[in-house]
Amino acid sequence: MGITFNEIVVWMIVGALAGSLAGMLMKRRREGFGHVTNLGIGLAGALVGGLILKALQIDLPWLAAVTISLKDLVVAFVGSLIFVAVVWWIQAWWAERKGKKI
Repeated sequence: MGITFNEIVVWMIVGALAGSLAGMLMKRRREGFGHVTNLGIGLAGALVGGLILKALQIDLPWLAAVTISLKDLVVAFVGSLIFVAVVWWIQAWWAERKGKKI
């Protein structure tokens, strides 16, 4: 499972766009979570998605036929959604543990 520097750079660049899309989808507002937070979510999501697909050896050849950028965007978007879901789950667990409601 060799990860190249180029893959990490692509994940980061495309992740910025994917984070904005994930923020808009999850918050149902155009600004999503805010520009900086969307960027962070996208970067984390791109890394999460890229690492998961690499680890599971999942290839998306039907997306590679369209363009590499579309493939990377989808991977980053899915990773962003997973990242946001995990963060929300942790927040809910933490609030329940502290006896608070979110």
